[in-house]
Amino acid sequence: MNWLDEIRWTQDGLAPAIAQQADTGKVLMFAWMNRESLALTAQEGYAVYWSRSRGKLWRKGEESGHRQKVLAICLDCDEDVLLLKIEQEGGIACHTGRESCFYRQLLNGRWQAVEPVLKSPGQIYPSKPG
Repeated sequence: MNWLDEIRWTQDGLAPAIAQQADTGKVLMFAWMNRESLALTAQEGYAVYWSRSRGKLWRKGEESGHRQKVLAICLDCDEDVLLLKIEQEGGIACHTGRESCFYRQLLNGRWQAVEPVLKSPGQIYPSKPG
């Protein structure tokens, strides 16, 4: 049996993937992977995800330069969630210019940003407006 066959993929052929900074344990982002993206991640050593909005493979950092070097690929006990232990190049995982995509916290009944912008999105993606 191929190791990819041991994963319980969704009906759409996807599995949720969590990217975690290997040295600190901080969760940086969540994305989806399909068989091809996971196989490429294992082969190349850098995170490749499946973009549902674009309907194509997405090599993390292909535009921003903030790639994710994959140190370990883990599968949960139910065989349906992936955990990538990574080294985040450039220290920025979020397209908003923050370390983590989970930068908002519920405080006093409102979502509030609790992490600073390390680099403005305009500097990361100069060809994109706003």
